Amino acid sequence: MTAPAPSTGLPGLDAVVGGLRPGDNVVWQVETLDDYPPLAAPFVRAARAAGRRVVYHRFARHPALAGAADGVEIHALDPSIGFESFTAGIHEAIERAGRGAYHVFDCLSELAAGWCSDLMLGNFFTVTCPYLYELDTVAYFAVLRDGHSLEAVQAIRATTQLLVDVFRQARTRYVHPLKVDGRHSPTMYLPHVWEDGAFRPLTESAVLAEALAGASEGRLDPAARLDVWDRRFLEARELQEAVRSGARPWQDEQAAFRALVRMMLTHDARLAELADRYLDLNALLAIRRRMIGTGLVGGKASGMLLARAVLESTDPAWRHRFEPHDSWFIGSDVFYTYLVRNGAWRARRDQRSRASLLAGAAEARARLLAGTFPAAVVQQCVSMLDYYGQSPIIVRSSSLLEDGFGNAFTGKYESVFCPNQGAPEERLEALLAAVRSVYASAMSDAALHYRDDRGLLDRDEQMAILVQRVSGAVHGRFFYPQAAGVALSYNPYVWNHAIDPEAGVMRLVFGMGTRAVDRSDDDYTRIVALNAPQLRPETSLDEATEYAQRRVDLLDLEANRFTSAPIDEVVAESPLLPIDLFATRRRGPGGGFVLTFEKLLWATPLVDELRTLLAALREAYRYPVDVEFTANFLASGDFRLNLVQCRPLQVKEGGIVPPPPERLADDAIVAASRGPVVGQSTSARVDRIVFVDPDAYTTLPTQDRYEVARVVGRVTRAGDAARRVLLLGPGRWGTTTPSLGVPVSFAEIRRVAALGEIMRLGDVIPDVSLGSHFFNDLVESGMLYVALYPTHPGHALDEARLRAAPNRLAELSPDDARLAHVVRVVDFPLPGDPRALWLHADCVRQEVMCYLRAQE
Repeated sequence: MTAPAPSTGLPGLDAVVGGLRPGDNVVWQVETLDDYPPLAAPFVRAARAAGRRVVYHRFARHPALAGAADGVEIHALDPSIGFESFTAGIHEAIERAGRGAYHVFDCLSELAAGWCSDLMLGNFFTVTCPYLYELDTVAYFAVLRDGHSLEAVQAIRATTQLLVDVFRQARTRYVHPLKVDGRHSPTMYLPHVWEDGAFRPLTESAVLAEALAGASEGRLDPAARLDVWDRRFLEARELQEAVRSGARPWQDEQAAFRALVRMMLTHDARLAELADRYLDLNALLAIRRRMIGTGLVGGKASGMLLARAVLESTDPAWRHRFEPHDSWFIGSDVFYTYLVRNGAWRARRDQRSRASLLAGAAEARARLLAGTFPAAVVQQCVSMLDYYGQSPIIVRSSSLLEDGFGNAFTGKYESVFCPNQGAPEERLEALLAAVRSVYASAMSDAALHYRDDRGLLDRDEQMAILVQRVSGAVHGRFFYPQAAGVALSYNPYVWNHAIDPEAGVMRLVFGMGTRAVDRSDDDYTRIVALNAPQLRPETSLDEATEYAQRRVDLLDLEANRFTSAPIDEVVAESPLLPIDLFATRRRGPGGGFVLTFEKLLWATPLVDELRTLLAALREAYRYPVDVEFTANFLASGDFRLNLVQCRPLQVKEGGIVPPPPERLADDAIVAASRGPVVGQSTSARVDRIVFVDPDAYTTLPTQDRYEVARVVGRVTRAGDAARRVLLLGPGRWGTTTPSLGVPVSFAEIRRVAALGEIMRLGDVIPDVSLGSHFFNDLVESGMLYVALYPTHPGHALDEARLRAAPNRLAELSPDDARLAHVVRVVDFPLPGDPRALWLHADCVRQEVMCYLRAQE
């Protein structure tokens, strides 16, 4: 028996639109919400009478359109959970209902109000309507007519099958089809009078003009076509003027300010509380003036803005010490619009499940890297580039969850330098390519694994973008800041008892700060304890000059690219540079410069300024902080700081553990260290050591060193997930340069309980990983970190025992047996020795001991 054709439930209306068809999405543009129920109720009754399954999607505050008594299934969802989570929830309900189901949605205009964005309303419809169409459903929607931006209305009109105006003139109600896909009649697109269940077309010109006169007023009013976002800001400015004139109380302005904070700055309650203390409505209006699109500015941008506001409120002198920031912001809504526009939304939706996490990621990244932008976004980017001229800029990720309390996402998303040279068209294409790269990085394997590891797959993670003028100056063909780095308000690297951890630490470089966090070649940075800047980890002057920065990250303006160059080449290109602040002449043959930063640290206020800065931010955040900064010295001798990033510090402080047993036997010590030790203090049993032999590793060709990294990843993930693994290896874990350590990714070793870097790799003494993106992953995940200097007092490593112990590599991974002389997998207790292996780490005292003791 053939199923009855879909119906509006109103035979006269079926005649007007030529009937409904499977796959139809019907959008009713109504003047008031009172006009939607008379359309929805007959549709529901007709569907139920035909034996159809009806799902009512309930998310708005207006009276319900149907109830369980009507035989409908009610799917309730709160839009405040965010666009991505809300849309995924709707799609899951549609999928459960299956093919041929009927769907009724609350008025979509409430979504725009809740998300403060017509753009996101258009995106929701654009990704939901085709999904319904594929399943041969029939769905009803409503929007308030003349209440949304042209972009949103165009997105709905382009996607839906039926778009019908519903309006009133005096007491008469009219329906006016604007789009009916695949159907036509001589009178279909005329207004129809709706009276007593009948629908009569208006054909007389005089009557038509009279009926449409009132209905067109709103459509012809430009203010009615503003996005919800823009209307909110207009209302806020008008409210501010009313408060200043005394017509409204100041509490009204504060309420508007708090609403705008959640709309454009952050959803994080702790950051919102900071904004409430240190920002005001003028600050938010200033952000809006430099904003492309709508939505949140993201964690990185919020952190930078809040940190500057905190400091300038604490001491107005910071306004003169800082370089003024003139950043621009690409709102998070643009990211979703880009995904939808370029066919990557379904992959994004599938990434909410661990089972399909990476399934479409590679294809989606390719789509994003080759995608196109809405014309309005491109035009706003042109305006931004007109403002910056040919000044170099950096396009930085600033996702919703990035740089917040608990989730740093360090190194997971791209930041791209644009030297910004060439013709306007070339500069625009370079900017858009940089934005594409940042967007694509949101679907990188590393970012997705990070979200999975932290239980964030079901959280909205929109990608906003922060565009900043690069700090620095032109020196010949080069552009760079004179000093840059990372500073932490808590110093986890205590190599001397004179160091106060609470005073903080900085990792200092010459040139771009990228060298302080993304080190990839045979180079070093200056680590400075802020209460004792004269102390160095190196034990001699020769070591201090040997383990110094040699190359400088910078922008080559002639080549129009980011690159690095030897310090001597940079100095030769920079005749006006006060090089004596940063470097000394190298002794012996060849001469040249060594970047020691000695004069910078004792002859300028840089150290004192950073200590003061970190202390003020820590007090305001009520939490340790991590900042990125630059410093440039002017011709007058004065200097300017630029605070480019601030986030809660992920390193966990201290902790108290009982001391290790006294009078341990000489053969009980497997490893010992006097720091640096980072993480939470612990005293726990260790089941397995995965040991990369430094001596064997140095003999390997480069390709085999990469293979060692893959082997380490496989064996650390092998077996019981509850097994506690200590990973020991030469140099820097996670480096991209195999000559400096083992080039693993964090995802490969994320199940490890503790990680040790053996600071010996042939003739190279690598720099520790403190401050790098990889290091931040370790401490953020709760993995204990320790550096081992086998030749230093208080340090020890029984390599002979580890080499002599049975190696389980061939058993766990037979295909990797050829590298058994390099990678040793040693389980405890050892054969013939019933003692268990224990790891004692006291992060307050900066002491670690790995020892054998009798099992209890």
